[in-house]
Formats: sequence, structure tokens, C-alpha cells
Amino acid sequence: MRRAARIDANQPATVKALRDVGMTVAVTSAVGKGFPDLVIGFRGLTCLVELKDGEKTPSAQRLTADEVQFRDSWAGHWCVAGSAEEIIVEVLRHAEAHGRI
Repeated sequence: MRRAARIDANQPATVKALRDVGMTVAVTSAVGKGFPDLVIGFRGLTCLVELKDGEKTPSAQRLTADEVQFRDSWAGHWCVAGSAEEIIVEVLRHAEAHGRI
């Protein structure tokens, strides 16, 4: 039986901040098996985000083996971030690269 997924302490505030700037957010941290914590939608694009708590030490922010395996096998846009600000910058960069802004 799978235990309840742990979420990073910054997840609720991060999700709120992303929604406040007009991004859609699906929280997927309970999916497990390395699937990223958030699915972000913005201007017709989708970004998968592995959220880490930027307040923790770098060693506590490392990707798990499952997260590395998922990242290495995923053909779409994927990133790791420690804050809403980092996610916003990444999503805007991705949108600009695809002519959406």
C-alpha cells in the first residue's frame, strides 16, 4: 500500500502564486513514481515541474532515483524549481521560445 505523498512546505504558496498570475496548475505530487509535482498550463503550453523546497539544503533538494528516471525518459518540457518565481521565469521562457509571448 502506498503511503500518502509528502509535499514540500512551499507547495501551497507556490500554487497560489502561479494561479494568481494566470497560470493553471494541477497538483500531481500524489502520482508518485517520479512524476513531477505540478503540471502548469500557460497560453496553450504545458510544463511539468518538480518542485523542491528552496529553503532546504542542496542535498535535501536532490532528485530521487524515480525523478531522475522520469526526467530522462520524458520527451516534453520538464524542469525543477525551488520557488514560484523560478517557475514563472521558466514558463515565460518556454512560452517565448514557442512564440506565445
